[in-house]
Amino acid sequence: MDKVAIVADSTACLTREMVEQYGIKIVPVYVHFAGKVYRDGVDISPSEAFMLLEKDPEHFATSAPSPGDYLEAFRELSEKAESILCITISAKFSMLHDAARMAKEQAKEELPQTQIELLDSYNAAAAEGFVVLAAARAVAEGKGLAEAIKAAEAVRERVAFFALMETIRYVYRSGRIPKVAAQIGSAFSVKPIITISEGAAHFVGIARTKERGVNRLLQLMREKVGENPVHIAVIHADALEEAERLKERVASEFNCEELWLSEFSPIMGYATGRGVVGLAFYSET
Repeated sequence: MDKVAIVADSTACLTREMVEQYGIKIVPVYVHFAGKVYRDGVDISPSEAFMLLEKDPEHFATSAPSPGDYLEAFRELSEKAESILCITISAKFSMLHDAARMAKEQAKEELPQTQIELLDSYNAAAAEGFVVLAAARAVAEGKGLAEAIKAAEAVRERVAFFALMETIRYVYRSGRIPKVAAQIGSAFSVKPIITISEGAAHFVGIARTKERGVNRLLQLMREKVGENPVHIAVIHADALEEAERLKERVASEFNCEELWLSEFSPIMGYATGRGVVGLAFYSET
């Protein structure tokens, strides 16, 4: 029996290869469109979901997994692990954390033999993914639950996330700006740059063109990591070619300890729209 099993949600933007390599259990978010319900990464790919969003945004929605979804994952993993560490997207972004917390409470009576711990990543997308990977890699090295949590918390303190949006038109859905402001911003082709700090999203600037926005992303990362070895993930929302070009620039301009590319989750893309490119990263020092 394994010491520790790791549970994450599909908003962590982990690649299929990473999930398989480390045996991470992914609980998918739900995508709703035209009366149908899809599981993110299971019944529908992120790119397919973004196509539906662009086709008819008024009939596109997302929802968090239920406590029952998490409880089922805990049941499955309890048969092959002594303890479970469940890492979620920031509680300020979604009800996922609450759903996992309720499942943990239910599991106390049903699975008394299994210790279950819950960790808020305080982040989203690949920044959340790096927190999950830190725990999974610790487990792969034979470390126990306490050490896996410590490894995840260490990365949580260092990881940063910046993203450039193609348009501001969808951002009002996040509740951070009024709809009229989003409409005005869209009319002027403003491309917002956002970051995540203290578990919430914040605007850090705007760009008039995608090229200038990408340059600003790289500048922001350079200010934080300098010449230090850095772990980097490039993410995108149905903008693969742009993301691949960004990845090439990152590889040539930074001291990459690790570099991978992944798709933005639709649950985040609902508030950003297609065309997003972003960087999640942390340095060892």
